[in-house]
Order: sequence, then C-alpha cells, then structure tokens
Amino acid sequence: PKSNPNSRLSASVNLGSSQYYRNSLLQQNLALTQTNNLSSSISYSKTFPAYPSVNMSLTATHNQNTNTNVVDVTLTTLQASMERVFPFAQREGIKKGALKNINFQYDLNGRNSIRTNDEDFLTGKMFDDAKVGVRHRIPISTNFKVAKHFSVTMGGNYEDIWSLQTFGQRFDPDSQTVVTDTISGFDRYNQYNFSASVGTTLYGTFTFGEGKKFQAIRHVVRPTVSYGYAPSFEQYYDEYLNEVSGDIVQYSRFQNTIYGAPRLGKSNALTFSLQNTLEAKVRDKDSTATEPKKIQLLNSLNFSSGYNFEADSLKISPVSMSGGTNLLKNKMSVNFGASLDPYAIDNNGRRINTFNVNNGGSLLRLTNARMNISYNISSKDFEAKDDDQGPEEDPYDGQNYVAASGGRTDDLFGAADNFNDSSFKDRDPDDIENPRYRTKIPWDLRLQYAANYNNSNRQNEFSSHSLMFSGNIELAPRWKVGVSSGYDIKNQGFTVTQLRFERDLKSFNLRFNWTPFGDFERWYFFIGIKSSILQDLKWENRSQPPRR
Repeated sequence: PKSNPNSRLSASVNLGSSQYYRNSLLQQNLALTQTNNLSSSISYSKTFPAYPSVNMSLTATHNQNTNTNVVDVTLTTLQASMERVFPFAQREGIKKGALKNINFQYDLNGRNSIRTNDEDFLTGKMFDDAKVGVRHRIPISTNFKVAKHFSVTMGGNYEDIWSLQTFGQRFDPDSQTVVTDTISGFDRYNQYNFSASVGTTLYGTFTFGEGKKFQAIRHVVRPTVSYGYAPSFEQYYDEYLNEVSGDIVQYSRFQNTIYGAPRLGKSNALTFSLQNTLEAKVRDKDSTATEPKKIQLLNSLNFSSGYNFEADSLKISPVSMSGGTNLLKNKMSVNFGASLDPYAIDNNGRRINTFNVNNGGSLLRLTNARMNISYNISSKDFEAKDDDQGPEEDPYDGQNYVAASGGRTDDLFGAADNFNDSSFKDRDPDDIENPRYRTKIPWDLRLQYAANYNNSNRQNEFSSHSLMFSGNIELAPRWKVGVSSGYDIKNQGFTVTQLRFERDLKSFNLRFNWTPFGDFERWYFFIGIKSSILQDLKWENRSQPPRR
C-alpha cells in the first residue's frame, strides 16, 4: 500500500476440480486442456528497514495436480530473512580480501504443510496429516582474488531443523509387517556443509582486418572448479531387523517430516564446468556507421562433470553438454543438449566400472540428446522499423495466460483467450476504419522442431520427435483466422489441432474455435460485448466433450 511502502498484500487464486480442464462444459480454451497444475497464493510481506534489515512474509499457497488429484496446501508459510552482514568490514566502501568479505545471513522458514485430495479439500479431513516444522539457516561465505585473475569463493551452511512430529519404525512379528508410529512432540536436528570454488575468464580474439566483413571473433571461456564436503549424520538414524527379509533396515525418525531427514552418507566431490561464448564484430551494412556491429555467434556452449571421492565405483559423473544460439536476426532459436557417459554398460544395460574406451567403444558414450529449433516470422518483419515503443504487455494475452495456468508459453497447442477482448485492439485504426486504403495483410507464423534421443541402454531411439506450427492471418479488415497443428514423427500422427476464427464487430467480439479431431475434439462459439463493464453480456455455445 502507498500509505505503508514497507508492507505489501497480494493474492492470486486459481482453483478447479481435477476433471475441469478436460470435461467441464464451461471449457473454452483448448490450450488449457494441456494444463496439469493449478496454483494459488495469498501473501503479506513487511520490511523492517533498521540495520540489519529484515524481510518477513506470511504466505498461504495451494498447488493442485489435475492428473493425480493431489492437492498440496501450506497454511501458512512464515519466511524471515536478515540482510547480509559483513562483521569485519565497514558498511560503506569497497571490501577487499578474504577477511573483510566474510559475511553471513540468517533465514527462518516455518511451514504448516497439508497434502490431501480433491474430495477432502476444504473439509476437516484435510488437516489429519498436517506437518509442521521450522528451519533455521545461517549461510557464511567470503570471496577474494588470487594472482589477480582467479576468483575464489568459500562458504559454509548451517541448518537447525525443528519438527512437531516424527515417525518411528519397527517390525511387528505378529503381522510380519513394518509398522510406522507417529510421535507427537518437539524434536530437532542440525547439519552443515562446506564448499569452495575457483574460476577465471579467458579471452581469445582473432582479428581479420577492418576491411573484411568479419573483422574479429572473440571466444570467451569460463572454467570453474568446485569442491563440496558434507559429513554424514548417522546419529539421527536407528535400525530394526526385518525378520521376513533378514535385512537390517536403517531409518531416521525425521523421514517424511516437512524438511526431510538429515544427510546420511558423506559427500565429498569435485565438479568441473566450462562455459563458452562466441561473438564477432562485423562490418555494419549502414555505410554511415563508424563502429562495427557486434553479433553473437554462440550464446552458450557449456560442459560439466564431476568426481565423487566417496564412491566405491563409477566415480566420474557423466559429461553434461548444453548450448544455444540465435540465427537469422534472432528469428530462429536453436537449443541443444546431450549427456555423455565415460563408463560402459553390460548386456543388461547397467553401468559397469569400466571405461567405455577400454571396452572397445569411444571415449564417451552418448546416452541422450535433445534439440529444439523454433522460427518466428510475421508481416511486421517486412515493414519499416518504427522507433516508437510497443504497447505494454497484457496479462491476459494468450501466451501469458497459458503460462500463468501452467501450460505452454506459445500457441502451438492452441491459443488461450480472454474472449471478451479483441485481438485487433493494438492495430492501427486507419487500417480497420478505412479498408479500401488498406495495402497490408497482417500475419504471423511460428514453427518448432523438437527431438529427444535416448541411447542409455543401447535402445538407439527417439523418445519424442515432432514438428509443430501455429499462425494467424487477417484475410479482411476485422476478420482474423488462426490455426495450430503439428505432426508427431515418432507416433506418425497429428498433434493437437485447432482452427480459430474471429470477427471484430466494434462494440462486440465474435469468435469460433474448432478442434476437428483428436482427444480434444470440440467446438466453441462466443459473442459478447468488449467493454469490461458489460463483459458479462454475452452468448456462448459449445459441444459437449465425452467424459473420461
């Protein structure tokens, strides 16, 4: 509120039954049939500005999976964070050296967590399995330079966990089963860890001369080596004998509590990462430009792996590779990734402690790979550039509306619409009011190719492989037609297909959406007043999807 700038109250509610998006007769948006999650939150936050300042918030949240009928609720979450404090340095000024850069924070998180289902939601039964806990966390860190070019970061983390409910386990010889006993009352444990990393940045520049189209290329490499250590906390674990299997089972009474059990087993590992970017200076097409133009050839090309000192075998982690770039004046986006395993597998597809190269294979074994290529183009790309800034983003725009509901951020599965709102609102009014002087037909097109390859067990197959497209065109003033579809190359069938028709009637808006085939076959007709005050004056009709 303006009267109290240090306080804020916000709310966002999105509720529905698990079958709503698939079977509800009120369903309007095909894109939302791909939604699996609903979420809501109500939050109040306050800042105490005195040094060290403290931010505090109270939040109630709701998360619902419409496929599994599971509803997760927190009533409430208390979050308090103290700002970073440098005890060995002045509050103002530059901090140099390891000692002056030592800093710590304090975070508190308390939660009352509830997991229930659709039927018990908002009834007394939903509180039967409520879990309450508090976590105190104090991170300490410092950073400094070594030999001018190497950045070193060191830190540790201490946690103290409180719980009002724990769970004991025992073997019942009468029923020959494992029995879990709920123990009410306060209990706690603590744990800590340590980490350190060192990194640098290397630059490689290749010049070709000012007269060349490519005047220079710069390769930036950022290698980082990190080390992490965390002890094992066996003191919080107990054992019992399973008389059926004859095994001694180790468990913690903090298992299934809100923050989980303390760490069991020492962690002692090195990780390596290598980040690459590639950019170039090219001669600008504008002959009046005095400076060359900078372009990004490769946005990222990253590699990472690790070495586990505590593992008795398979100490080296698979090499993870990811990268991406933009092409054709940023109209095309290319993203890719892969996982490469240094170890071989046996005839049953299990990793063995033998390097793949020593087993007659290559140095690294490709286990999976992925690629995503998207291309966006519209009639605006062929128009003269306008220096005026575009309109402010609408929270009910189709892409944003789907993303807020847990779906895709594009309309490749159909557009999510606020049906009272016209998609013509941002158009130049001269094009609409004077159609005989109109010389352009607005259109847009999106293409996407996605492939995922899996070879972890020598299956050598594409787990998914598809080509999708979506587009819109205004065939006449105030008439707009759109289509979304695609082809599943792996399963040899069409993806979700939708046809969209819209007519702007100035004061009214008319829409017709049709999904001609598939699991979501349906149609929907809408006509309503565009004014936000009178938007409830509308008429709509729709097909009735089969209930599942």
